[in-house]
Amino acid sequence: MNAPAAPFELKAGSTIVGPVLAVSGLAKSFDGRSVLAGLDFALAPGQSTALIGANGSGKSTLLKCLVRLIEPSGGRIQMLGRDVCALAPRDLRAFRAEVGFVWQRHNLVPRLSALSNVVHGVQSRRSGPGAWFQALAPAAVRAEAMACLDRVGLADRALMRVDSLSGGQQQRVAIARMLMQRPAFILADEPDASLDPQTGEEVMALLQGLVRENGLSLLMISHRLEHTLQFSDRILGLADGRITLDQPTARASATGLRRFFDHVEAA
Repeated sequence: MNAPAAPFELKAGSTIVGPVLAVSGLAKSFDGRSVLAGLDFALAPGQSTALIGANGSGKSTLLKCLVRLIEPSGGRIQMLGRDVCALAPRDLRAFRAEVGFVWQRHNLVPRLSALSNVVHGVQSRRSGPGAWFQALAPAAVRAEAMACLDRVGLADRALMRVDSLSGGQQQRVAIARMLMQRPAFILADEPDASLDPQTGEEVMALLQGLVRENGLSLLMISHRLEHTLQFSDRILGLADGRITLDQPTARASATGLRRFFDHVEAA
């Protein structure tokens, strides 16, 4: 099956006026233990931001709080022009449809084809059998799914079962499924963690390309310093429940980032 002659246009986040994300006083505690202790930061549209920190510093908790997969204990989140903490359940579901997620685990359906898995991303906009299997999906949905696969370089693997693909290819399918949502903002939790160095670099370059070419915004948790420096515009460092490092990537260095981690470990 070939990719469509005229791929769809990914939704761009460049029309957002002001910060695409503004966080103030964000706090989260578990059983009386503070994990996030009043975070304050804002992100501009069309920016790739790397979030770094030691294991257990609350990076994944922060990402989940941003879309209320975990309910914050306090603070305010303004994202894509919405007051996230004030959203009612139905509005929250609609808001989440505009946010793409890329996790370490791909969460694909192994026995289904790559194309069917990508079609699943349309569930943010429609329901029914046509949102589950490519054979039942309307022609426009299949064409869009093929365009998403083409964008990640896997149009020629569309009808292959996901469990026959490599780990890097499966991560690309997961990114294509995320693109089916037509997101304006992408949250990525160590998207290269389970991949070999070369494949991880290819996936990171793909995500950076989406930011550069389509005006999307990206907040990613990064654990590889070389990827942090190569694929981000800005770096946020999380320690002691707060943002303790905030600098443009152009002014950062591997030596400086190592000092950040050394300081955290010594504290």
